Amino acid sequence: MKRLVPLLFILSVSLAKAQPAKSGLAKENLPLLTLQEAIERVLANNYGLRIAKNDSAALAIENEFKNAGFLPRFNANTGLTLNNNDQYQKFSDGAIRERKGIQSENISAAVALNWTLFGGLRVYTMREKAQAYQELGDLNLRNQVINTIAQVSNSYYAIVQQRQQLKALEEQIEINQERVKLAATKLEIGTGTKPDLLQSKVDLNAQKAAQLEQQNVLIELKNELNNLMNQSPGTTFEVEDSIPFTKEIALTDLQENVATKSLSLQVAKKNIDIAALNLKEQKAERWPQINFNSNYNFTRLDNKAVVNPFQPLFNRNKGFNYGLTATIPLSNNLILRKNITQAKLDLKRQELVYENQRNQLNLAVVQAYNQYQSSKSSYQLEEENIQLAKENVRIVLEVYRLNSTTLIQLKEAQKSLQDAYTRLIRARFQTKLAETELLRLKGEL
Repeated sequence: MKRLVPLLFILSVSLAKAQPAKSGLAKENLPLLTLQEAIERVLANNYGLRIAKNDSAALAIENEFKNAGFLPRFNANTGLTLNNNDQYQKFSDGAIRERKGIQSENISAAVALNWTLFGGLRVYTMREKAQAYQELGDLNLRNQVINTIAQVSNSYYAIVQQRQQLKALEEQIEINQERVKLAATKLEIGTGTKPDLLQSKVDLNAQKAAQLEQQNVLIELKNELNNLMNQSPGTTFEVEDSIPFTKEIALTDLQENVATKSLSLQVAKKNIDIAALNLKEQKAERWPQINFNSNYNFTRLDNKAVVNPFQPLFNRNKGFNYGLTATIPLSNNLILRKNITQAKLDLKRQELVYENQRNQLNLAVVQAYNQYQSSKSSYQLEEENIQLAKENVRIVLEVYRLNSTTLIQLKEAQKSLQDAYTRLIRARFQTKLAETELLRLKGEL
């Protein structure tokens, strides 16, 4: 009974001094940034995506004018020449003719048409290449978008992870603040020791220092996301509290659809198509080229004076001509054979790149799925474990209030809770990373 009285006194004093726990720093009312809003800002402002869009637009223009090779080429030329000459002529009979300041005016104009009627089907191949290059540009842009969305998602949930870690630290600070109050109360009534009070204050200060470091980590991660969104590094915002997960992902579904939906594989396949067209284009150089040519010419010569009596003072010519020309390749120093051989090797290389990427993709899918399953199992285990750790701290803290346990046991319980929080938060984030990677590989982000 004598021992119970001071214990009851400790409880009453501690309850009387209890105040709502406060975070290390006061929180501002920051605007909430959702993941969807972050993605929209990145898609609108990110420099990498804007460059990819520009490249895709340039390839689209090439495809828009892909039929230009089938059309004839028209060219017009015109010219005006003014002459002022001195002439001296001596003939075999001894006659001499000499004139100075002879002026003349020469006007010329021509319209030429050149139309390739047959070029070894090279024009058709170039048209197909223009279409293939536009499709490649679209695939590269879509692939860049998918990769950027995955990057934004990982960056966003990295902030959520560190924010959850900050909340866990704030909970530890609340417990340490309670420890300091209990240690001070025990010391006042003579049932505690000063080392317990000092150690509690040291632990509290250590947690506050960790809180400041954690806040700095959050600032750095937000600046990285600001950079992706092409915003000023000082732009402040708040993120959501939780990390959501999609429905269960099946490995068989991934493996069945990844070959057809993976954008990286589609890019590799399109490169094979382009390499095959390059080979076809080189082979077309073996064929003769037939052109239709036509010209309309006009010339007018106006001499103010002449020395030679047989030279006209005025001369005008105009007329129309047309015809066909054929260019037949006979020998080009084996350059064509070299180009065809190189085109064949490039086609083989693109096929090997495709097979390698397909194997690498299948391996990446299996590894990402294993990581996803492992992280999810760890996450489920830590969800259960965190409740046990919280219950343990609550019990040990109550027992410490009754002076029935030591400070060391309370610290161990706190350490177990802190470690459980760290493992849980990391497991959540790793599960989300693995899930995002699986969706990225499949091309469904």
